[in-house]
Amino acid sequence: MKRLTEEQIARYRRDGFLDAQPVLTPDEVRTYRSELESYEQSIGHSLAFPEKTKPYLLFEWADAIVHNPILLDYLEDLIGPDILVYHTTLWTKEPGAETFVVWHQDDAYFHLDPPEQITAWVALSEANEVSGCMRMVPGSHEHGYIEHTDNPHERNIIRRGQGIHGKYGPDDGVLVPVPAGSASFHNTHTAHASSPNRGNDRRIGLGISYIPAHVRPKTQPYSSTLRVRGVDRHRNFHAEARLNPAMPMAQRRELHTKANTVYLAAARIPEGG
Repeated sequence: MKRLTEEQIARYRRDGFLDAQPVLTPDEVRTYRSELESYEQSIGHSLAFPEKTKPYLLFEWADAIVHNPILLDYLEDLIGPDILVYHTTLWTKEPGAETFVVWHQDDAYFHLDPPEQITAWVALSEANEVSGCMRMVPGSHEHGYIEHTDNPHERNIIRRGQGIHGKYGPDDGVLVPVPAGSASFHNTHTAHASSPNRGNDRRIGLGISYIPAHVRPKTQPYSSTLRVRGVDRHRNFHAEARLNPAMPMAQRRELHTKANTVYLAAARIPEGG
């Protein structure tokens, strides 16, 4: 089903991102957040690495989001009918914490050819200026890849601190708020960042990196992907199997560890780094 207007598609092509579009119902938001936070309560801390990456291989709530048909309709309007999930990360900022995300482009980690990856950022809580929503630089994707350097910081959510340092300031770009249940979309070369959460609630977002099936990896070993719509005639990546709700957690963890290990190697990220 076509969901985006021609004007919205043209705006995405021009600016490198599209503002928030509705995806989840209020009941789905409550259910998925409750499932996430119930698990966090059981382990005694917020979801962290490695579980926060590729969580759709571990948890039903994340599996449901990456397969959401409304979300995939938007993606199909932008990248076509054959859609793979390349990577997914849960981005959580606790209220009052000083955590931030440095200016960066997603392609710095993904190394894909052609660079047609789109990140759908799905909010499970309100992401606004107060809670530290993303800033994006309109048109920055037109410059292609910008050199990134490592500058680790204990409060930077990006573990290596790999980012675009010295080019953009804290007030550059435009704010892209995302209400709970909605998703924004940005190009792999769009420069983006976010500030600390000054609000009273957690800022919870699932960043899902989707690619059309014809995209190829530029690095080895190849990462793995999950087909979520259409067909994968190209088989450029190792194929992941969709989560089976009947699968024991131990088996889920085995598959999740395998997928994460090959991703970290492809992205040139040391395990635990």
